[in-house]
Amino acid sequence: MTVSVRPTSRILPAPKIAALSIHFLVIGGGIAGLSCAVALARVGHTVTVLERQMDLHEGSCGSRVAPNLSKILYHWGLEEDVRKIAVKSGGIELGISSTGESLGVHHWDDEMLREARGEFLFMNYGDIRQLLHDAAISLGVKIRLGTEVTSIDPDKRRAKLANGEVVMGDVIVGADGVNGVTRQLVLEQEAVEEEPPTQRYNVYTTRIPRNIVEQDPELAPLFDEEFKRLFVSYGSGGCVIAFPVGPDMQELAFEVYTGNDGNAREWGEEASAKGLAAACAGLSPRMQKLAKLSPQAPQCVAVLEYAELEDWVHDSGRLLLVGDAAHPMPAGCIHDDAMALEDGAVLAKLFSHIRTEDQIPNLLYAFQDLRQPHVKTVLAQEIRDIDFMSLPDCEMQQGRDDSLRTKRDAGIDVMAPSSTEEEMPQWAEVKFVFCYDAEDDADNWWMEWGLLRERARGTDVALGFVEPVAIRQGVSKTTL
Repeated sequence: MTVSVRPTSRILPAPKIAALSIHFLVIGGGIAGLSCAVALARVGHTVTVLERQMDLHEGSCGSRVAPNLSKILYHWGLEEDVRKIAVKSGGIELGISSTGESLGVHHWDDEMLREARGEFLFMNYGDIRQLLHDAAISLGVKIRLGTEVTSIDPDKRRAKLANGEVVMGDVIVGADGVNGVTRQLVLEQEAVEEEPPTQRYNVYTTRIPRNIVEQDPELAPLFDEEFKRLFVSYGSGGCVIAFPVGPDMQELAFEVYTGNDGNAREWGEEASAKGLAAACAGLSPRMQKLAKLSPQAPQCVAVLEYAELEDWVHDSGRLLLVGDAAHPMPAGCIHDDAMALEDGAVLAKLFSHIRTEDQIPNLLYAFQDLRQPHVKTVLAQEIRDIDFMSLPDCEMQQGRDDSLRTKRDAGIDVMAPSSTEEEMPQWAEVKFVFCYDAEDDADNWWMEWGLLRERARGTDVALGFVEPVAIRQGVSKTTL
């Protein structure tokens, strides 16, 4: 189902507006590109987005929106609009995919959510994208859909389109994904061929209308009006994830991780319904029913692990990679959208301090220095979580399940510490990421290092900030 909500909330102005407004040319209109557009426009910059697709909902699937993502949307003033298209989750239920056994539930910790200043939500990817698109338009961003970029000249800060047109900007932001032209440019300057990614899983994903699911009494509890839970079922060599999405929980997002069965396609391409049924063949009757219910063909995408990209900034100092172009995340993982949106938030925070054109390369490298360590940590956690949910039958798997059963039987939240056991290390890692604030991190960088660099440039920073005097010499005045 497609939902379009024009922003009714007032997009909140940023606390600091850039003294120097420059033109950002964003290649790609996914979550990363549109987040950059909204965030940069909020701090006073001109933004043009070039997106190949015409349909923002193409390839849409369910998205788990963690507090580190929702807090940024709320901070930007989009909370009212988010609530129109999101389902607020009360917690998670863990189980065994092969038998259907429930290993217990865990309620999201109120104290943790207060510290995180966000909520755990379920949304459709296409709805998030539409929300950001509409917010960007309301801020004056120019978005050109159905526009394919064929080549880029970072030194001249221009992009050539498939129709021969040339579009220019002051800074190019590459948000066109792992196979996009911007990532290839950065790889070429490193003079090394990128190692092929490794693959151990595929993930099937589909959405099933609520009215179809609730016709089966065994499946109806998946739409729990009070708890609105995330279902995670562990399996040997794969796992299953399900959660309600859309206004009034109109659909169930259903994701099945399995081994590499040779059926992987690109996002947006239809896969075989027989492949999804085969992936669920050895699972519980409830899982097998769900696999056969979707009226639409599923998607099947490879879960890939890429070697870390050393540089996200082109040697020209005018091209930056963000989102999957910089740090490809495993398909279907929980923090893919969050990392993309955090990229936009951090980039805008840094460029709210720009006063002169010669700061551009330093601010781009500051973005790289800030984001690389955090993204690396989250990426490693995502891989560990998929492996943890997909453990084969072994001593570690047995210990995991027995520990959860003990807490379940004691009537306590299954990921919380007990009188005899410490908090699950996986949950401790999750809470750290949930509570991370990308914008605070960028502010801290500026106070610790940005002002120091300004002082080295001879700027008076005695009051702890740079006086906002606009200096516009040298910035290209590009028009479209």
